[in-house]
Amino acid sequence: MATETVSTGFSPAEADLSPASDQTTLKRNMQVIYLLLVSVFVVMLNETIMSVAIPPIMNSLSVTAAEAQWLTTAFLLTMAVVIPVTGFLLQRINTRPVFMLAMGLFCAGTFFAIFAPNLWFLVAARVVQASGTAVMMPLLMTTVMTLVPPDQRGRMMGNISIVMSVAPAVGPLLSGLILSVLDWRWLFILVLPISIGAAWLGWKKISNVSEPRYAPLDILSVILSAVAFGGIVYGISNIGAPVAEGGIPAWAPLVVGAVTMVIFIWRQIALQKTNSPLLDLRTLQSKNFTISLTMMVICMAALFGSIILLPLYMQNVLGMDTWQIGLLLMPGALLMGLLGPQVGKLYDRVGPRPLIIPGMITVSVVLWGMTLLGTGTWFGYILAGHLVMSVGFAFLFGPLFTASLSSIQPKFYSHGSAILGSIQQVAGAAGVALFIALMTATAASLTAEGMVPVEALAAGIRTGFLCGAILSLFAIIASFFVQRPPTQPGFGH
Repeated sequence: MATETVSTGFSPAEADLSPASDQTTLKRNMQVIYLLLVSVFVVMLNETIMSVAIPPIMNSLSVTAAEAQWLTTAFLLTMAVVIPVTGFLLQRINTRPVFMLAMGLFCAGTFFAIFAPNLWFLVAARVVQASGTAVMMPLLMTTVMTLVPPDQRGRMMGNISIVMSVAPAVGPLLSGLILSVLDWRWLFILVLPISIGAAWLGWKKISNVSEPRYAPLDILSVILSAVAFGGIVYGISNIGAPVAEGGIPAWAPLVVGAVTMVIFIWRQIALQKTNSPLLDLRTLQSKNFTISLTMMVICMAALFGSIILLPLYMQNVLGMDTWQIGLLLMPGALLMGLLGPQVGKLYDRVGPRPLIIPGMITVSVVLWGMTLLGTGTWFGYILAGHLVMSVGFAFLFGPLFTASLSSIQPKFYSHGSAILGSIQQVAGAAGVALFIALMTATAASLTAEGMVPVEALAAGIRTGFLCGAILSLFAIIASFFVQRPPTQPGFGH
């Protein structure tokens, strides 16, 4: 069996964008991609808009913090469970029906959330929202890989990176502004017409650009996938959290998830012989895909860990207000988005390695710098560090997405997108859990020794960033092994 699975030519859909294609086809393909981008922006905005809404919801629905956290945990769990199934959906169903299914679920969940009479109804509405959200990103990535020729993918992935960086950054700030004057239900009231508008535009304008084929659905694989990914994400998300009397310790779902994951992988390898796996792991035969995926894991863990630690540091150590934190972190996210298309153009010219090596080194330097944070650190230092780190991430995510998916055969695009999406969820949850667990354990130990609580918390946060900094060194090493995918034309072509 070959050690490197690569595309050797355009699929029929890719041929539509060859120089000989007519302008009507080109316009149709670009219209589909940009409509998907708009819709992904809406659903990703919703993913982070709840981050500062937990306290108002706790007061409104009279629930504890542990109960309210299910609004986030249930969303993450649903994403982790649904994303692996998208590989099957994107093979069996055409572009337009999959889009309408995803946006229909998202709109329905948003509508029901507005009228939620209690927490668990609201959690159920978030689960429905997450079911739609989980489909959108793999749909976008698979569509781009199918429609866009290799020498133009970097530029398109740059546009996608705008959505990936700006939407999550705008969410908390927008949420804070809304909650300063309106009830938490307005978070959903304001998102609903936007999501309905995106769904209506898609229904009117999106064409079927994929080529569905028969793909059997292995029900046992679906069940194993749900238990494996769900158990791992749930277990990781609860690491370091206090266990209630009679409650389940975090290691239990982790062990169940890990064991089930081994069975799931064995099942997929067996089903590959008949070309009927839920997730086709032959994508991992591509060394370039696997190395890029490994780097993505480290980057997502560092990004999400930083996203959770920096606000905690600024609020609980520096004493800043939530709106001040949002304003301070937004320039970095906007800069990351603005750089995305430019990095994409550079990728098309020079390939991944000249971009991701300096990008990863930049992120690592900032993470090491964050290990120096103290109780009297000037906020300008935080702003500068976040801006520089955002530049580093801008040079990483788009090129890594493009290099990884461009290194596998077109028939595996849907599986590759699903694997990337699943790994992102697990890595993000792991980054948050790891950084928080280290912060909490260090702060508790130092407080018990008599250190001032604020000083102890600052030391705990430094420990979290130290972990990220150490992990980043492994990513730097991996960055030297990422290659220009063979499907990419050479320099000057």
